[in-house]
Amino acid sequence: MAKNLYYLDSCIWLNLFKKEGNPAKGIPYWKIAEDFINKVIFSKDKKIIYSGFVLKEIQFSLKNDELFKCRLDFIKGEEKFKRANVTREDYFFARKLESQSNFSISFYDCIHTSLCRRLNFVLVTRDNDLIKFAKNHIAVFKPENLLP
Repeated sequence: MAKNLYYLDSCIWLNLFKKEGNPAKGIPYWKIAEDFINKVIFSKDKKIIYSGFVLKEIQFSLKNDELFKCRLDFIKGEEKFKRANVTREDYFFARKLESQSNFSISFYDCIHTSLCRRLNFVLVTRDNDLIKFAKNHIAVFKPENLLP
């Protein structure tokens, strides 16, 4: 397994970009996301992976093209962030996963799982349903479980 390659689900990016989390309940999600991303950026051998599917989810959720462009510039401008492309194999396996989950897991989440499976990425997400489903196929964690 490529333990130094982390594929961040869109929820982690959105935690950061939207400053999500309630500080009254502990460390806000955005701060955990920021700490995890900084850990990777300042590491010697770790990288964060993203796909076009993650970018589409971020763009849809931000609902602001100017803000999305600014965030996209950040993602594309960081040398520790690398883009992975989805293949036909990933697509077909994602459809199989979607069916296995009885369509309770979104197709995009199935794509993320499929891509991580093929390329041995560690999936980082906050989605408990996705974690429960994906752990049968790949390594998957919440970001706070990967921090020291």
